[in-house]
Amino acid sequence: MSRLVAGLVAGRGFDLEGVEVSTAAGQTRVRVVVDSDRSADLDTIAELSAQVSACLDEADDEFETARYLLEVTTPGIDRPLTAPRHWRRARGRKAEITVKPGVTPPEPALPAHFTARIGALEDDRIALVLGGKRGPRLVTVDLEDIDRAVVEVEFSPPNARELELAGGVAAGRPPAGADAAELTETAVAASDSTEGTME
Repeated sequence: MSRLVAGLVAGRGFDLEGVEVSTAAGQTRVRVVVDSDRSADLDTIAELSAQVSACLDEADDEFETARYLLEVTTPGIDRPLTAPRHWRRARGRKAEITVKPGVTPPEPALPAHFTARIGALEDDRIALVLGGKRGPRLVTVDLEDIDRAVVEVEFSPPNARELELAGGVAAGRPPAGADAAELTETAVAASDSTEGTME
């Protein structure tokens, strides 16, 4: 199914982050997760949802079909950062970061699991702004040394100096500290389709 929608999604300027198919209470749900360098408003997601639905419907003759519910959505605020584009788009956001076993943290006293504000990505190194009693300071880490990173939900405005060192929030992305509004206005559009493929 990913192959069916990947080209359409890319043509609209989005990256296809995943396709999930699940069935509960006799209802099959197809969830298509997309992202881009700019924030996607509800109208854009709704248009994309209609196009994805039409794309799946046109595949009826090729696959065994069943009725399904289609949902096209953007990733959650706290999704893991697993690709360079995720780091680039998360600039200015705070994240919980864990370095791989055996990797020395960017500061001697820093534990393997720490919180930092994401800065600029250059090649395969990410700038991170550390806070704490010593005040905001910038360090860099190789992406390959990071085991796991997840953006934190923030409801308060960020430290101004931290945000300055991070280079601000990535262009076209919601401001840091505005997650209450973002959670309310998550760009999700769902539509019932007639018959579509489950593959």
